[in-house]
Amino acid sequence: MTAGRDGDDPRDTSERPRKSWREIDAARNRSGSRAPSERRPTNPAAQQRAAAATKQYLRELDGALFSKEKGGAEAERLAKAVREAHGTPGLAPACRNYQAVLGVPEDPALLAHFLDAQEPALLIEILDALLERAEAGKFVSTSGLRTQLRLLGQSAHDDVAERAEDLLARL
Repeated sequence: MTAGRDGDDPRDTSERPRKSWREIDAARNRSGSRAPSERRPTNPAAQQRAAAATKQYLRELDGALFSKEKGGAEAERLAKAVREAHGTPGLAPACRNYQAVLGVPEDPALLAHFLDAQEPALLIEILDALLERAEAGKFVSTSGLRTQLRLLGQSAHDDVAERAEDLLARL
């Protein structure tokens, strides 16, 4: 072996600080090489097929992850009406319209609007439906919904208060 200038051997690592595994992994991640399974097609026809397949996959994924509530455009229209009527005397009728077409909503935010309705008959129907869901294990409550149920448990209407307390006991 020949020594470098001043007797230093470039292959001698005894005095050179060693890289940590973290630094080694970071250097690997910075390298521009791809794994063989990640290679992109090189001819134009294969690139077009890959792009089309990617677009189709993303469309399907978008539909699965971000699909609208059951009922499509009609459900969106009814939900928008409930949200716009929140805090007004028209909330109970908007909730009734939604419930007549689609039943009790699954969305916790929309459900919170329903629980703000001041009509005891509507609240009883909603709380009964939620009790059924809770017994079937299909009701996911949030802290906001539990707070609303506690407030309804103190309602002047005994039927509403009783159902709200029953639902809270099952959560």
